[in-house]
Amino acid sequence: MRPIQKIKEFSSHGDLLWELTLPDDVINPWHVIQTCSGQFIVCHGDRDVPVRHVCMMSADGRHIVHSHGGQPGSDTGQYDCPFHFAVDDNEFVFVVDPNNRRVTLLSPTLEYVRQVVSRDQLKWDPVRLCLDAERRLLYVAENEWKDDDWTAGRVVVFTVV
Repeated sequence: MRPIQKIKEFSSHGDLLWELTLPDDVINPWHVIQTCSGQFIVCHGDRDVPVRHVCMMSADGRHIVHSHGGQPGSDTGQYDCPFHFAVDDNEFVFVVDPNNRRVTLLSPTLEYVRQVVSRDQLKWDPVRLCLDAERRLLYVAENEWKDDDWTAGRVVVFTVV
């Protein structure tokens, strides 16, 4: 039985402000952001899930409007685990895929644009990122996974144009 998956927003005092039930094909969400237009971008999927992608849902959460990804893999249209992302002022999406050791840039409609950070630019697995849109800097946190534990980490800074 699949658990009920929802997005919930709470006040700073812990009061539930609103909640949104995710569509059935959004399984194991890792990260979500609400865009200026009210839509939600969600990255989801993991080793036990057959579909791994980044999707844009309607503001009411009932429909997937755009998506990128699908079956797991390492090709440009695939992810092993889309884990975290950042959105710039023009709603371009930077997606980190730790197991493929890369950061991918998607258009506002989630179409593939290019690889921003490649495997050869990283020492370990990228797990989080933060975009300084004003200075066009992308901060990528990467960590070493060794003997079933995170053993080291660092932040690598990239200029994005």
